Amino acid sequence: MTTASLKHDTSPNPIPHIRTVGVSRPFAWVRMGLYDFTRTWYTSLGFGLLFALLGWGLVNWGWPQSHLALTLTTGFMLVSPFLAVVFYFLSRSLGQQANASEDERFFHLLRRNGASIGLYAVFLMFAMSVWERVSAILVALFLRGDFIGGDYFSLASLFSADQWVFVTAYTVAGAALATLVFALSVVSLPMMLDRRVDMVTAMITSMQVVRRNPGVMVVWAGLIAGLMVLGFLTWMVGLVILFPILGHATWHVYRELVEKA
Repeated sequence: MTTASLKHDTSPNPIPHIRTVGVSRPFAWVRMGLYDFTRTWYTSLGFGLLFALLGWGLVNWGWPQSHLALTLTTGFMLVSPFLAVVFYFLSRSLGQQANASEDERFFHLLRRNGASIGLYAVFLMFAMSVWERVSAILVALFLRGDFIGGDYFSLASLFSADQWVFVTAYTVAGAALATLVFALSVVSLPMMLDRRVDMVTAMITSMQVVRRNPGVMVVWAGLIAGLMVLGFLTWMVGLVILFPILGHATWHVYRELVEKA
């Protein structure tokens, strides 16, 4: 593991030193997330159930409309970094002293950096709205009228050979936006929860983490996508456990790759 200095400490919010790690570390982060989940299972499971129900409700609400169903299913992963904030806090608390002061409570930490965290939420909402428009345009351009005119659309029909142009275009567009959001978000919110930094500093730090660890981040993004898809394929049941584990693991990504202030 090495450490890289990315910016001189002359500004009010300097970019922290970024560590580089081996490409196998994402699997260790998942194990750490699982361990944190077992230590806070009652709270983590409760929030996991809440977010799984939220995802199930949104997807089923949009299911009768092709582009909404696709947007909400894929877009849930865009906003998941913000939804997982409670798991960052739980993992952070496990690393603190048992007799943490009032200043270390969840809502105090949110208020302490509320403006930056709020701006980050606005950024994710903007990304979600952009994806909804892109999704609607792609559906209108590539899907046949009889495919989207019924009460419900079929995933089997969607991924048939007849729709390969749409699936390719949709995948490329979604991957481009998801890559951008991932690069800006991989450690942003855990960092803003942990220390007083503005949103721009946190996002630049996140991008530097990706730049310094490209192979590691590809593996980490693949694990996130794979586990989230597994959760969706189980009609959100798997997300009750998988989403908290990924949230806890993300805290360890931040702690391992971003040097302490």
